[in-house]
Amino acid sequence: MRFTVVLCFLAMLLPDDVRGQSVPARPNIVMIFTDDQGINDVGCYGSEIPTPHIDSLARDGMKFNQFYAASAICTPSRFGLLTGRNPSRSRDRLLSALMFLAEEDKSRGLRADETTMATVLQQNGYATALIGKWHLGHGKPEFSANRHGFAHVYGHTAGCVDFFTLCYGNTPDWYRNGELLDETGYATDLIADETERHLAGRDAAKPFFLFLPFNAPHFGKGWDDGKDQPVNILQPHPRDLERVKFIADPTRRKFAAMTVALDDAVGRVLATLDHHGLRDSTVVIFMTDHGGDPNYGGDNRPLRAGKATLFEGGIRVPCLVRWPGTIKPGSETDAVTSALDWFPTLCAAAGVSTNGLTLDGLDLRDVFRGGPGVADRELFFELGAHAELERGDWLALRQGDWKYVSTPAAGDFLFNLREEAEEKRNLMNESPAKFSRMKERAIELSGEYRRGSQRQ
Repeated sequence: MRFTVVLCFLAMLLPDDVRGQSVPARPNIVMIFTDDQGINDVGCYGSEIPTPHIDSLARDGMKFNQFYAASAICTPSRFGLLTGRNPSRSRDRLLSALMFLAEEDKSRGLRADETTMATVLQQNGYATALIGKWHLGHGKPEFSANRHGFAHVYGHTAGCVDFFTLCYGNTPDWYRNGELLDETGYATDLIADETERHLAGRDAAKPFFLFLPFNAPHFGKGWDDGKDQPVNILQPHPRDLERVKFIADPTRRKFAAMTVALDDAVGRVLATLDHHGLRDSTVVIFMTDHGGDPNYGGDNRPLRAGKATLFEGGIRVPCLVRWPGTIKPGSETDAVTSALDWFPTLCAAAGVSTNGLTLDGLDLRDVFRGGPGVADRELFFELGAHAELERGDWLALRQGDWKYVSTPAAGDFLFNLREEAEEKRNLMNESPAKFSRMKERAIELSGEYRRGSQRQ
């Protein structure tokens, strides 16, 4: 009785527009993060590949039209997403893909003092799990996902895996909490299987953060017995090729078969949330790590280029968010947004402080409610040279509608993305003052972030 009287008294102190509203519980979070899937590889963005389960998130939530991955390459993209910091700040300069068999990359990865959103959420009462691909270090225990805020970890550590043997080439790479597993099955299906088990066995007293970085539809890492070396190969399940037989190009058809299997897995995840009564209490985020690779069936059209470039096709990616009661179903936003934004946004939604952390993203909750986002937002991108993959250094800077790009082979560019997002018209000679200012700013940021990474 006394407790009830106190509650009534406290309610009288609330403003009139708040009185009577229930205080929302901290949301559960499911983040689906796919691999090498471009803007034209998702049905609701115009793809010919059917992705009805992924598309349902657009129907029931918000579709982002100007969302940027943290990088155009796997490892730095993951660093930016999980730390909320530009990859150029990373201690080990993680600006290219960590290579599983390269000796020098066994001593590089996510360092102990580089804080992830999983760590912060776990410290504040969230149950945390990663099911899928890690790719932020594999050579030392300190690099493991279990050391970076994930209480439960299942999947592989390398940048890709053989979808049938669960090896990187001929080296086993499939674990549960550090223990090497001997399992059979198709990798995409196994990730969905583990997700179903994990959600069924969760601690219902705790909110949860579930990170699902699928390796699909990235190519698999098979093994060529004749040449005694690993080989990159698209690995669709035979059952799925029939479903996309209408696609004439054989490479695109294999990629599409891997994508529909991925969509099936997403459907299983969403159905499991419904089965356990978690739909209304869970934020579901879908995004991709960077643009698709046209050499392996990805399609980023109408955007220019793709994976491992800083043209729009490499960094502007699909993103969908469903949050019942917060996001209006069927809504869209043209706000310039970034994977760097998820750390501050989700912590704010969970009522968790990020004071004392240097974060480069923004809180998107106003965008969820239909707000326009930050005008003239600045986003900086950098890719490091990678001799093994024959890639050079790139820089890019977006300021408002303008974008500067420096390439290793084709020189510099200036684009106005409001005029044309396809980046066909180089305006550097028509707007020399704007070009010079943006180039100087990009170089300045590169140096600033580099110095900051050394000071940590």
